[in-house]
Amino acid sequence: MKRDVDYTWRLAELMANHQMHNSTDLIPRLNERGITLSRPQVYRLVHQRPERVSLKLIAALCDIFDCGPEDLVTVTAANARNKAASAGRENVVELNKAVRPRRARIISDDD
Repeated sequence: MKRDVDYTWRLAELMANHQMHNSTDLIPRLNERGITLSRPQVYRLVHQRPERVSLKLIAALCDIFDCGPEDLVTVTAANARNKAASAGRENVVELNKAVRPRRARIISDDD
């Protein structure tokens, strides 16, 4: 069975719990652990959901916040809906076939 997997990036929440309210507060702590990132990179890391993150960075963040990877990333998984069964049914409107339009009658201006 196919499964839909998604995740929630919780770095901003962890920072707030540790009284770190600016993304730039993270830069020196990452530097202490051998990770050098620019201000824009750290801002994106905190405020956007990253698609690719190195394990070294995750390990450094876990060390900074004294947490595990499961505190940094929350994973959700659910069974995928069967596309064949639901294809074309989402936006279908049932028509009342008993009601038919009236035939148009053309009237000339001469009458």
